[in-house]
Amino acid sequence: MALSDSWLKANSGKERPIRMEKADRDGLSVRVTPKGKIVFQMRYRYNKKLQRLDLGSYPLMTLKEARDENQRLRKEHEQGHDPRIIRQLEKQSIADAVSLTALFLQWYEAYCKRNKKGHHDIKRSFEIHILPELGKLPADKITLHQWLELLEALAQKRPGIADRLLTNSKQMLKWAVKRKLLSSNALAEINAKEDLQIKNVAGSRSLSDEEIRYVWQAVDESRMSAKNKLYVKLCLVFGCRNGELRLSEKDHFDLHTMVWTVPPENHKLGKTTGKPLLRPIIEEVKPLIEEAMALSGRGKYLFNNSGTNEPMGQSAPLALPYNIMQWLRRHKDYEMKHWSIHDLRKTARTNLSSLTEPHIAEIILGHRLPGTWQVYDHYDYLPEQKEAYDAWWKRLSEILTG
Repeated sequence: MALSDSWLKANSGKERPIRMEKADRDGLSVRVTPKGKIVFQMRYRYNKKLQRLDLGSYPLMTLKEARDENQRLRKEHEQGHDPRIIRQLEKQSIADAVSLTALFLQWYEAYCKRNKKGHHDIKRSFEIHILPELGKLPADKITLHQWLELLEALAQKRPGIADRLLTNSKQMLKWAVKRKLLSSNALAEINAKEDLQIKNVAGSRSLSDEEIRYVWQAVDESRMSAKNKLYVKLCLVFGCRNGELRLSEKDHFDLHTMVWTVPPENHKLGKTTGKPLLRPIIEEVKPLIEEAMALSGRGKYLFNNSGTNEPMGQSAPLALPYNIMQWLRRHKDYEMKHWSIHDLRKTARTNLSSLTEPHIAEIILGHRLPGTWQVYDHYDYLPEQKEAYDAWWKRLSEILTG
């Protein structure tokens, strides 16, 4: 008679004088020790020899689970494999499983550091939000549910960080699958907008003439460090990406030819074009750059972290607008709508629209020109850019004088 749940329950833990065995079906049986321990066994022949393989003990393994495991291994047996070897390989695979922390570090060293400018911040985000929760788990055992539980909770509080972590986690898992470190990418089909309810709305903030005047006044009169004052002013004047200025080196500014060269690795299009951005330096801006060079001492970067030869950190500029708004509120009783350093770039572009041709304004900002224009036109437009910057500085001077 086949095994039953009631028989197993009745005999589990029941002492007896001798060991006994009871068959089920399809080569499955149980061994019952004198102390009543019940062990499921698979009986089979391999290389013409009778073999017995322990599958698990009752009640930690149920009768249904034992039958399912027996059938799974019999399928392997029919294909010529020894079930005992299959189980040994599976146990070794579990023991050798790479943790998510180990996988992240492999991806970080082999791919992230070489291809992402903000790799330090990516590593820090993983160390704060992902690895403390999932880092010790085998990477290939982390379920989609576990990933989403973590990311959905983060998206409620920090949607921007959750979005970036999702993007980088997907890239990491895809990298691991290609190298056979993982069998699948649990996040492959997950989308920030649909699955995490993160809405990325393009900002439309640019500063009015009055706001520009107040910001410049706050920069001049506040106790903000001289380095940060220059940084804010140059972001507004050049209309550059804040990362282009953060990572700029003194050697990138040629004060003889009056050209600022942004190397390909420092700007957004550089990875695809392999070309630098060239921006003219007008006479009025030259003293600001010279002052920044003097403040950075012997360091190679125009804006370095105090006391180091490292460039200004990615997070350093983020607090500057808040500090300026606080100063205006406290000292000028002026309430200013929230803005970011990136909004200075939008402010410059908005003003350039009435000062120069659209394609010149786009070249100044380092944007890709439409269609095949970028492919066939290799002219640097430096004279035209200079005219636009001269006009922007003139307007800026008029705004500041009211």
